Amino acid sequence: MPTDDTRKALLQVHFCVLLWGVTAILGKLISLPALPLVWWRMLLVVAMLALLPRVWRGLSALTPRLALGYAGIGALVALHWLTFYGAVKLANASVAATCIALAPVFTAIVEPWIAQRPFRPRELALGLAVLPGVALVVGGVPGGMRLGVAVGALSAFLVALFGSFNKRLVSHADPLTVTALELGAGTLTLTLLAPALPLLLPALAGTPWGLPGLRDGLLLLALSGLCTLLPFALALVALRHLSAYTTQLVTNLEPVYAIVLAMLFLGEQHELTPQFYLGVAIILGAVFLHPLLNRFQRAPGGMAGPGLGQA
Repeated sequence: MPTDDTRKALLQVHFCVLLWGVTAILGKLISLPALPLVWWRMLLVVAMLALLPRVWRGLSALTPRLALGYAGIGALVALHWLTFYGAVKLANASVAATCIALAPVFTAIVEPWIAQRPFRPRELALGLAVLPGVALVVGGVPGGMRLGVAVGALSAFLVALFGSFNKRLVSHADPLTVTALELGAGTLTLTLLAPALPLLLPALAGTPWGLPGLRDGLLLLALSGLCTLLPFALALVALRHLSAYTTQLVTNLEPVYAIVLAMLFLGEQHELTPQFYLGVAIILGAVFLHPLLNRFQRAPGGMAGPGLGQA
């Protein structure tokens, strides 16, 4: 029987995943292009974390090599969020959330290389299982949204990269310190990238340092505080009482929450075909099967610390 602490932790993690699902909706509602949207989101979170003495103590304790490693991961996080919100802008929230569901498939491919562990055949099977779903998703969106699908798939690949690197380094420093350093490095990365982005991918470009309007500013505060820092803080507490299997299963619900919210608040079901949703069902079915197989084929072990959330 689950304890009261476990039930409370489970509800907290569900709430965190729901808030992460809201990020795609806010990304659609904010009128800024992808680059300034992500730049302001990162800058605001770093500013909030800079108010905590714990973060400064943690930064002073880091070795230069470890700090550089986290900064590199932060650059990947920035590119992930840039391409995620780019997919939202180029397609819609449902498409971007569906693409993020591909992250476990990419992780199954890149994590053995990054973690230097053997490749598992069942993970190749997971990748093959989602291919029909991907084909249905691509065929189920209007032609004008297909660039958004490609950018969203790139975003999912970046999730796999920074998630695998974070897993190697997660236990070496305070999580809030790591978040501040990674997002600070991500803000710097986007600042340096801003002049070149119009040439590389003009659909995502924009001037990051212009002040947003009142409506966009309030939505950015909600995105940074309610959908980034709040779920991170809740996850820090909740993950102490949950298994890795349970946590992964709940986290996989993020695209489901995002798609349902997009239907309720944005009416995106009118933009997409039944073929798209059949493809979503196949992808999510394979993604949910993955932790189930791991539960039966992998010996119990410790949990990794919480990450930044996929979106």
